Amino acid sequence: MTHFQPITVSTTPFEGQKPGTSGLRKQTEVFRQEHYAENFIQSVFDTIKDRKGATLVIGGDGRFHNQTVAQTAIRMAVANGFGRVVVGRNAWLSTPAASHLIRKHDAIGGLILSASHNPGGPDGDFGIKFNIANGGPAPEAVTQAIHARSETIAQYRLIDSPELDLTQLGSHDLNETMIDVVDPVADYADLMESLFDFPAIAALLADGFTIRMDAMHAITGPYAMEILERRLGAPAGSVINAEPLPDFGGGHPDPNLVHAEQLHDTMMSADGPDFGAASDGDGDRNLILGKGIYVSPSDSLAVLAANAHLVPAFLRGIAGVARSMPTSRAADRVAERLGVEAYETPTGWKFFGTLLDAGKVSICGEESAGTGADHVREKDGLWAILFWLNVIAARREPVAQIMADHWQRYGRDYYARHDYEALDTKTAQALMGDLKEGLADLAGTRAGELTVERADSFSYNDPVDGSVSENQGLRLFFTDGSRAVLRLSGTGTQGATLRVYLERYEPPSGQLDRDVGEVLVPLADAVDELAGIKSRTGRDAPDVVT
Repeated sequence: MTHFQPITVSTTPFEGQKPGTSGLRKQTEVFRQEHYAENFIQSVFDTIKDRKGATLVIGGDGRFHNQTVAQTAIRMAVANGFGRVVVGRNAWLSTPAASHLIRKHDAIGGLILSASHNPGGPDGDFGIKFNIANGGPAPEAVTQAIHARSETIAQYRLIDSPELDLTQLGSHDLNETMIDVVDPVADYADLMESLFDFPAIAALLADGFTIRMDAMHAITGPYAMEILERRLGAPAGSVINAEPLPDFGGGHPDPNLVHAEQLHDTMMSADGPDFGAASDGDGDRNLILGKGIYVSPSDSLAVLAANAHLVPAFLRGIAGVARSMPTSRAADRVAERLGVEAYETPTGWKFFGTLLDAGKVSICGEESAGTGADHVREKDGLWAILFWLNVIAARREPVAQIMADHWQRYGRDYYARHDYEALDTKTAQALMGDLKEGLADLAGTRAGELTVERADSFSYNDPVDGSVSENQGLRLFFTDGSRAVLRLSGTGTQGATLRVYLERYEPPSGQLDRDVGEVLVPLADAVDELAGIKSRTGRDAPDVVT
């Protein structure tokens, strides 16, 4: 055992270290301030009861500053009495892989170093998220405690030691803490092989079914290479942009139609592959495309739930389905047909944790390209991609046919999200505040071609732990069955992001092949009239439409 002197460093609080929907995210330059990351990590550690001798998982998405913070977190974990630290080689771990390791090693929790789908590099963003012992994001009670501690912190502890070599697998015994540097991919890949019918997917690929997986120079690259190309036999080059880079190759690692435009164009071409997919910075989101068709995240959740019986992990059926409130109601229609419960939660994967732990749901998802199940307590991009491949291998039908059959059976929820990014925070808050204040008077109001039926501010009562989460978004319901949701995002690092979610249902007997944007124009116009988005923000159109 190598012993290093513990050091106590005096510090003062930083304003604004309040974890958001998925941890603390700030611009990288903020995290590079002296004491900044240390303050937050110590605040996390101070809220963990019984940490002495416990196991902690550390890893991240490889973005700029990942290595530096990982080394700091390890030195602090030793000084704070953790008995074991499990860290991915190169300080790499995708978010779902970190969740799996927390559960596998009975860890008390884990630090995930990522800003998810936000850009990376010195001029990009960085983040730290604490996941609890079930592998999922810390619930609000924990994040509130972390924030409260960050406002009073006066010192942090670490050991005076050189950096560890995290490029090599092996163990290091520091003071009374064992540091295990593990393969970041192997355990996760083994888990995927236990859930899906790998022989069937391999046979599909061997028969000439072509795929294109864009890892966006983010953390999913090594995982996709191991699973898709090595274990399943996809031809070399099926996974592109597979090397994780500190700045994600200068790109924006968000798997949507704007930032994965090249993949979309390839899939829409006449000679494009049969199946296309992408994942994000930390590997928890997904984009699904077939030849000539884009599958919205809301539709993807519904299709996977409807076809779960084709996958080994769900041969006995599913217990229930959960979706975030802004996600379309397509999955609810599947749950009703299957005779299982459908749950509507606030945005944030942490709200699915109690439902999963209690066995009330098996599959859950969010409109923001996140889908997952009870195998971990995080959304999981590569899991969703493998799920789709398993369904295609079982049905031997292209994505477009699977979608057409689904809509003909359940109807279609035409759906889109409009993002207005980097708004003046006071302007965005005033817009939402004024709309909320007038909700009670909106029933019967005519807006363009539509009439408001009712409106409310969404509150969630957790059916498992009884916790209540209020003010989770404003909902507008219209007499024609359309629905709109407005909320301010908690994942940005500059200004405020206003997100407007638009949904209109078309029954199986209706028109199922119309242009999404065209269908939603009347709804978008009605929302703008009611909320005054254009007049108040000065924006003629959203920055991103997904």
